[in-house]
Amino acid sequence: MSEPGTPGVSVVICAYTEDRWEDVIAAVASVRAQSRPALETLLVVDHNRALLDRLDREYKETGDVRVLANAGPRGLSAGRNTGIAAARGEIVAFLDDDAVAGRDWLKYFAEAYADPRVMAVGGRTEPVWASGRRPAWFPEEFDWVVGCTYRGLPRGRVRVRNVLGGNASFRRSAFDAAGGFATGIGRDGNKRPLGGEETELCIRLSRARPDAILLIDDRAVIHHRVPGARERFRYFRTRTYAEGLSKALVARSVGARKGLESERRYTTRVLPAGVARGLRDALLGRPGGAGRAGAIVAGVLTAAGGYVVGSVRARRGGVTFSVVDVGDGVPHGGGRGGGGD
Repeated sequence: MSEPGTPGVSVVICAYTEDRWEDVIAAVASVRAQSRPALETLLVVDHNRALLDRLDREYKETGDVRVLANAGPRGLSAGRNTGIAAARGEIVAFLDDDAVAGRDWLKYFAEAYADPRVMAVGGRTEPVWASGRRPAWFPEEFDWVVGCTYRGLPRGRVRVRNVLGGNASFRRSAFDAAGGFATGIGRDGNKRPLGGEETELCIRLSRARPDAILLIDDRAVIHHRVPGARERFRYFRTRTYAEGLSKALVARSVGARKGLESERRYTTRVLPAGVARGLRDALLGRPGGAGRAGAIVAGVLTAAGGYVVGSVRARRGGVTFSVVDVGDGVPHGGGRGGGGD
């Protein structure tokens, strides 16, 4: 239970496969071990009856964990919306099913909401590499590829355009103002690894509530498991291409100016500095320097290719999305992309 005088926090964990059973159990355990207790943990299962029944049995004797079936279409966005609709807390936090939260994760989230203008707070996500160490060629500037905080994000507790969905929290009233996560943008366990749903939501929230403050507090730490398959360049290339597709849809939804605002600084400042650092390391004989520089260039080109393809598809109406009112589960707006500057 939450402490008197502090907002109650509901934690939503979305799961879709029994292959991550041990990860899901560890994620729930990390929430239950918080120094600032959660009001409840909601496990939302994405159209997998066997996993749903197994988790029901695992937590049937606990009062602080509820297991729910995704009430919407397959995918992460609809799963999160199911959790939001069921949540009892004033704050709704999201944790990836293959991550564990640091002991003070919720403490730092809750503290930030003392300011009533704060509508969202994200944290820092650290990679836990299956091989035991970061691949020498893998640039920190691209840690978002594996769902983690990347070089170039501001440090400390700072205002941001958007939080990152695997380690984030929102005031419940944010969803009343802006609606839930848009379906058709985010991940589906059986499809290409798309993303961007949290960016689209945060921009939509800022438009609905111009006074809203969105923060990242890098003391709110989670540790995210990176399986061996995601340490390979093939996955890196697939994920950067998918990010380009996703950004095209986000830009189509909210406008290119806002949809690519942070990305412009990232591509014009952060990435060139990363290439220079990699080349310098190569000249100094440090391992992986040339590989990191090359991976940054390849990542930019692949993402750009995905963006071009995604933009063409969006203009032709080949990609659709919808925004859900999480109070009644009814889709609103969205359609085939909305206007933009």
